[in-house]
Amino acid sequence: MSTQLPPDIKEPQDPSTSTSPSFERWRHSLALFTGMGLSPAEQEERLKLQDAGKLEKDWDKCEKWKRDLSNYSPIVSFLLNHLRISGCAFPSSSIQCHPCPENRAGGFAPEHGILLCQDRFFNKKHMEDTLAHELIHAYDHCRFKVDWGNLRHHACSEIRAANLSGDCRATREFKRGFYAFNKQHQACVKRRAILSVLANPSCKSPEMAEKAVNEVWESCFADTRPFDDIY
Repeated sequence: MSTQLPPDIKEPQDPSTSTSPSFERWRHSLALFTGMGLSPAEQEERLKLQDAGKLEKDWDKCEKWKRDLSNYSPIVSFLLNHLRISGCAFPSSSIQCHPCPENRAGGFAPEHGILLCQDRFFNKKHMEDTLAHELIHAYDHCRFKVDWGNLRHHACSEIRAANLSGDCRATREFKRGFYAFNKQHQACVKRRAILSVLANPSCKSPEMAEKAVNEVWESCFADTRPFDDIY
């Protein structure tokens, strides 16, 4: 009996040797997923796709947490309300999520608003502390007309932000590796204020940063506005 196929029926191809466009697309997608059998150019493409996917996921999470905190966090809602009362309403568009370098969680710039480092938060509580910290800077800029190039002005706002935001609560300090119990909160506030002032372009040395913080310490640590007490 003849085993020849009718002319309108083609011998099925071995998928491993197929060169059809659909097979190539499938093979390429699988290789991108597994990372196996990729050329150097394809490896680079895979890394770019992974980075893009991570950036999108980080941004989505940051935006969701930002909305949740703006609506439901007592400290964030309180600060946003006091900014409105002070004539400096802070819209959601002025709080931006972006990727950042290491060792930074957020920032405030009068001309741009607040930066939230979408890839640097351990959890939502960490973001809450960071957002509160930056909102205190925004409040100070609104109420007290801070000159950020003046190290004493900058030091005062950093003292207040570290003191009032929750940034120096005991659990945060423990995670940073600081275990002292005697006046640990004050030590944390001073340490973090000095580090922030040291990053000011007007600050030329650690001694200048420490001097600025020490000069305004008593009055600024005691100033809890707009709170009645340390949060």
